[in-house]
Amino acid sequence: MSLWTFDYWEAMLSGTNGVETIIFDLDGTLRHNRPTFLQGFQEAVRRLALSPNPAQWRTAVRWLHYYWAQSPDLSRDRLRFADQQEEFWTNHARRHLLAYGYSPSQAALFAPQIQRYMAEEYQAENYVPPEVPESLALLRSRGYRIVLLSNRSAPCDEELQEIDLLKYFDFTLVAGEVNAWKPDPRIFHEALQRAASRPERTLYVGDNYFADVVGSRRAGIRPVLLDPEGIFVEADCMVIHSIGDLPDLLAQ
Repeated sequence: MSLWTFDYWEAMLSGTNGVETIIFDLDGTLRHNRPTFLQGFQEAVRRLALSPNPAQWRTAVRWLHYYWAQSPDLSRDRLRFADQQEEFWTNHARRHLLAYGYSPSQAALFAPQIQRYMAEEYQAENYVPPEVPESLALLRSRGYRIVLLSNRSAPCDEELQEIDLLKYFDFTLVAGEVNAWKPDPRIFHEALQRAASRPERTLYVGDNYFADVVGSRRAGIRPVLLDPEGIFVEADCMVIHSIGDLPDLLAQ
């Protein structure tokens, strides 16, 4: 697979294929944890004097994206650990260590200690990069319909108000409202219906290839992948490295 060329992208955004609606993912796209979950996990690994293989870094991050995109592994783990949150997250740490290339015995040995660190010491704050509100305001001023679509179970308007982002959206939609989680196309169809927007005139911007790109494509929406660290180097869609890149691309 190869990246779309700029000429192809420009053509897709011109004439009758012009964009009217832009739908944004929330977590990892507009709002971030600081430090990130991955940074917290890596700190726990360092404290255990483990030395992750740098060559496995991209594989481990991709696994994290895959797992949380409603993967079969996630579904099985939710059934298996139902009401056992600590056991669920210990197993998650074990799976993550395996993705880093550690042996099954190492993963089983160190996962409980990593989970303990993440539960007791890892603390993150909401962080919104300055280019996010700037870009959202600019896109609204140009007449785009701006929508938020998140895989969260519970409404997030109160949090969006606290981080001063709610005012930029025509409406927000979370997966729990329709009982469909990305990459299920039903949640994208619901967003299109509420926005009264045709899929060919809509963009979806998100950071998870497996949830955001695959899901939006299933609904006929053109995806834009936010990938500042080059996690999905073979992505077969438009890739941006910052939300701040989007207004300039649309203005070409």
